[in-house]
Amino acid sequence: MKFGLRELIFFLVLLTVPVASFIWVFRPRNEEISQAKTEIAAKQTKLDTLAKVTSKIEDIGVEIEKGRESVEMIEAKLPNEQDVEGILEQIAQLAKRNNLVVRSVKSDKPVPAATYMEQPLKMVMDGEFDGFYQFMLELENLPRITRIHQIKLERADGTKTGPEKESLPPGSMKADFILSIYFQPQQAKPKTS
Repeated sequence: MKFGLRELIFFLVLLTVPVASFIWVFRPRNEEISQAKTEIAAKQTKLDTLAKVTSKIEDIGVEIEKGRESVEMIEAKLPNEQDVEGILEQIAQLAKRNNLVVRSVKSDKPVPAATYMEQPLKMVMDGEFDGFYQFMLELENLPRITRIHQIKLERADGTKTGPEKESLPPGSMKADFILSIYFQPQQAKPKTS
């Protein structure tokens, strides 16, 4: 067999067709297929995440309802403005029951906080420490939201000052603190239907 120029050209054309097909047809298609597979995998991941979230929609509804109930319970503990005086009376009764003497109660201006108000009261009382401790425990158990801050306790020197100059028993103390009572302003009271 004779291998001439004509056969060489034919052989080169036969060799060029698959190489050119790979470069201009198959490689771009393979890249498109690879990119499409990547996009499909990303979309499948999003679908899987969406499926997990939608399977929990009932649970989300239950949790939202629990949250609403919690908010309603807290709001029920917020008295309206007229009830603040009743809470002050309860606090005075707690102090008296625990053998504490309330020396002064000074009301500061109510402070707005979110949808409720905070009524700070500067209080000074004295008595035995055990009574004060019991007072704090009972105050904590009141069905209303209160907060004590800036508390200062000091040992009493044995004599009371003021109009009643009587001696205090051993273990007596003086408490100076701010008691905040949280309440709903009149216009913010939720309407029940």
